[in-house]
Amino acid sequence: MIRTGFLFLSLAALFPSGLEAQHELLTSPDGSLKVTVIAGKQLGFTLSDQGRLLVPWAGIGMDLAGGIRPGTSPVIRRAIHSTVDQEILPPVAIKDDRIPDHYNQLLLEFRGGYDLVLRAYNDAVAYRFILRQGDTVDVRGEQFDLSIPAGSWMYYQGVTRWMNAYEHLYQYRPVDSLESDQTNQLPLLIDEKPLGVKLLLTESDLYDYPGLYFTSRGDDTLRSIFPPAVKTLQPRVRGEDGWDREIVPATDQDYIARTSGNRAFPWRILAVANQDADLLRNEIVYKLGEPDTLKETSWIHPGKVAWDWWNDWNLTGVDFRAGVNTETYKYYIGFAARNGLQYIIMDEGWYELGDLTRTVPSIDMKQIVDDAASKGVGVILWCSWWTLNNQMDQALDLFKSWGVKGVKVDFMDRDDQYVVDFYWRLAAAAASRHLEVDFHGAHKPSGLFRTYPNILNFEGVPGLEQDKWTNTLTTPEMAVTLPFIRMFAGPMDYTPGAMRNAQLRDFRPINSNPMSLGTRCQQLAMYVLYDAPLQMLADNPVAYEREPECLEFISSVPTTWDTTVVLAAKVADFVAEARKHGGTWFLGAMTDWTPRDLTLDLSFLPEGNYSIEIFQDGINADRNGTDYKKITRMVTRNDRLTIHLAPGGGWAARITL
Repeated sequence: MIRTGFLFLSLAALFPSGLEAQHELLTSPDGSLKVTVIAGKQLGFTLSDQGRLLVPWAGIGMDLAGGIRPGTSPVIRRAIHSTVDQEILPPVAIKDDRIPDHYNQLLLEFRGGYDLVLRAYNDAVAYRFILRQGDTVDVRGEQFDLSIPAGSWMYYQGVTRWMNAYEHLYQYRPVDSLESDQTNQLPLLIDEKPLGVKLLLTESDLYDYPGLYFTSRGDDTLRSIFPPAVKTLQPRVRGEDGWDREIVPATDQDYIARTSGNRAFPWRILAVANQDADLLRNEIVYKLGEPDTLKETSWIHPGKVAWDWWNDWNLTGVDFRAGVNTETYKYYIGFAARNGLQYIIMDEGWYELGDLTRTVPSIDMKQIVDDAASKGVGVILWCSWWTLNNQMDQALDLFKSWGVKGVKVDFMDRDDQYVVDFYWRLAAAAASRHLEVDFHGAHKPSGLFRTYPNILNFEGVPGLEQDKWTNTLTTPEMAVTLPFIRMFAGPMDYTPGAMRNAQLRDFRPINSNPMSLGTRCQQLAMYVLYDAPLQMLADNPVAYEREPECLEFISSVPTTWDTTVVLAAKVADFVAEARKHGGTWFLGAMTDWTPRDLTLDLSFLPEGNYSIEIFQDGINADRNGTDYKKITRMVTRNDRLTIHLAPGGGWAARITL
């Protein structure tokens, strides 16, 4: 309390009292969230929820070349209040096919050629700057300094500036324990333990601008920091390791963005969760993305993918040499067709590095694509971002002529202005050719998937691939942390589906014959719980066909949803949801390394009698991660199911009439 009181005294010096400071109030539609904007010496705001002061002070502003500093000594010329209550119908329904979009908005026009727009939802607030400064400006910096109540903790992902693939371990640490050399990526989840509420920070409509990060100085204030614009890149010699993908900045500009002087900047989001389940229901990042620019989207087809790289093309019992060759991909196509999978991916190795127009001698692309088309399966091609960046129109035109359905682009590993622009250029270029996109080596989703719904997925997550070389990242604890934080920002290509499953004592990272940490049923549950309009089957066809019950269930799980219902949730401990597609409900549950029992309320079901097929951890799953049991029984909306989850365990079910 002493530290908080000192904070108020310090903040009082930032703006004059009485008539010299201008105040504007914005409340959420239900009246619970209140944003008080204060224009004194420095522009800023406070945020409260039901009387609890969640953000005692947020100082905001911009620093433009030429000494122009929006937010410094601000003078409000006009304040315009408005309300919007509408419904968004997403062409790709990631959580729900109808998204309520109800908010109160405050537009503040300032002397000096800039505006501030704030929106208050019942579960989040957001703001963005709008400039009216002429043709071009150099943005030297942007201030978003956020004071947090003393005693707060955070889920911290430390990163190295400024190469970042967003594949880091979450650490739970006090906010005031972070030092200035530590940089935290978004989404950032703050646990305001003294107030019993969580605050998630992220951004949306990130366009022609670098990604937002936060750092600290060992106190209770988070300070914004951005990757600088890149001046030169480190030269790479053809043939060196990583020469076609690891494009590292060598020197920087003295600005973070050179951009239009008449534009809106990214939305800064503060989402409020009084219960952990609120984080799973929140779709604010999608709501704040620029609306869909495509006139026609019927060519976009979410679905599941037979993937080659994780399982290292490790087929057995075939009469050809498995690997990156035509015969192997025709085998994957046959597997996909037999099991109702919509796509295969041809990952690294199909083209001559540095030239996307030249296939390796073992690949007959026409034969592969024609075979896939004859069986109703689409082909998606992996490529390095730098090569695609240099050959974009030529390569995409060629892919389209081949009949390819999409691209998986990899190794961006940065989110400075230039690389963020690459996402937008590729999204538009792919859409114009009716090609879908899966971003790997990617930064977190920031609304682009609303603007271009052909963007079906993003990696930007420590996914199942990490099990090929370590036992510290894709752990069951991480599995039940990701839905509340990383997945808040948008879909994630975690690539589940391992058929070799192990408890920690038995796990070994094996690159060419990998396994997963945790149980078989945890892998099955991921197909229900993880948002992924383009969802991988990471293991190889032979492994799946040895497990027909599990394969049939995985193949039946949709990748888009009409409705999502949260059944149980606690960050980093457990998660359970029910999701409907058409007339079928799917349920999934997962736990960390702690075995636990959960009770699932089925009252979301309409009246009637239903059949439920259950995949549950076997009695020996705590010893052997592959152990599971399948049960079929009848249920109604009046039932409560008590389920047991083994260490690193899971539970998955399908409910039909």
